[in-house]
Amino acid sequence: MRLLFAGTPEVALPSLRVLLDSGRHEVLAVLTRPDAEAGRGKKLLRSPVAALADEHGIEVLTPAKPRDPAFLDRLRELAPDCCPVVAYGGLLPQAALDVPEHGWVNLHFSLLPAWRGAAPVQAAVRHGDEITGATTFRLVKELDAGPVFGMLTERVRSTDTAGELLDRLAVAGAELLLSTVDGIEAGALTAVEQPPTGISLAPKIEVDDARVDFTAPALAVDRLIRGVTPDPGAWTTFRGERIKLGPVSPQTDAPPLAPGELLVQRRRVLAGTATTAVALGEVQAPGKRRMPAPDWARGTRIEAGESLR
Repeated sequence: MRLLFAGTPEVALPSLRVLLDSGRHEVLAVLTRPDAEAGRGKKLLRSPVAALADEHGIEVLTPAKPRDPAFLDRLRELAPDCCPVVAYGGLLPQAALDVPEHGWVNLHFSLLPAWRGAAPVQAAVRHGDEITGATTFRLVKELDAGPVFGMLTERVRSTDTAGELLDRLAVAGAELLLSTVDGIEAGALTAVEQPPTGISLAPKIEVDDARVDFTAPALAVDRLIRGVTPDPGAWTTFRGERIKLGPVSPQTDAPPLAPGELLVQRRRVLAGTATTAVALGEVQAPGKRRMPAPDWARGTRIEAGESLR
């Protein structure tokens, strides 16, 4: 089929590569977010999807908003049969949804209708889901509510960060997306409406959502930190300054500590929670590199009774 691929970040690259390498479909163009400023020099950078399209000589469409008339005109000129979507990052108007004969087919990283929204993998980790997955479905106006073509499941490991889990789902999901496009072309797939029950929402995670609350149980602290790693990154404050935290490990043999209270031992740095203490992993102080917690503690010279807040 003749395809227009929509996507922006690195997580979309496995799907675009699989479609390009399949030999069964023609990628006419890609739709991606406009070049964005990055770094101290505010240099404009192409999105990962745009950069890969450039390598393959594929047309790149970067409208400020997908409702722009010039984009809609070009979409109609291209006349794709189907438009696969992976983490594009923009709301498509009905005028765009109506163009391809076989619609826009989105790869979403959850088992819909669970975790509709921008951060499904982060939500799965934070809420302690044992199983998650990926879903292909036809885009409709309502958020992640379209009829489903296919699903795959993936076990959530006890040490998974959101980034690690998303990497696995991106690779497995690419094959699901390809098989969905193949099935649509062959007329072998029928989209099935999502059930009206079991709906949960996973909105975009803001920086304030990633602040660690040490008055929560150790299990919740562990899940929160893993769920926001690497983006936007867990944080707390120490001596009035914000520090970043990597994944922690709940400790069953730790002495009692007040929430946030620090205890430096020879090979670990403990922080109290509402239940058992956790051992800090990596710590990044302002203007410093990430380092193992014991190294940070030695350089900081933590005093008895000091706490993370």
